[in-house]
Amino acid sequence: MKSYMARPREVERKWRLIDAEGQTLGRLATEIARFLRGKDKPQYTPHVDTGDFVVVVNAEKVVVTGRKAEQKVYYRHSGYPGGLKETSYEEMLERKPTEILHRAVKGMMPKTRLGRQQLKKLKIYAGPEHPHEAQRPEPYEVR
Repeated sequence: MKSYMARPREVERKWRLIDAEGQTLGRLATEIARFLRGKDKPQYTPHVDTGDFVVVVNAEKVVVTGRKAEQKVYYRHSGYPGGLKETSYEEMLERKPTEILHRAVKGMMPKTRLGRQQLKKLKIYAGPEHPHEAQRPEPYEVR
């Protein structure tokens, strides 16, 4: 009995449409990461990109639980001494609402070349419109 390994040219990719309105940030991010990696497919292979494209709409309406809206802080560093910058969740939601979900999903992906390649298949939009109608994404209801 041999183990099955998917080949990159044999992988069939789908487009999925997820509405983030009213969804919890972390639970939504895990589902998205699962689809990007292809873990929902029977032919999943860890070292091959078997994942689907994911289009997320209404990212600005994602919900966080507890007091995270007031307490959560995002950090970035310029690389220079004293270059640590911090942004609160509320400020990030106001300026770049798509960045919140992008960072949550990125933290759940592998920190390798394959993970970066898979992350490029994620398309996030703050509002309900998206430019991917030609790909006919299948709507997916997150539990």
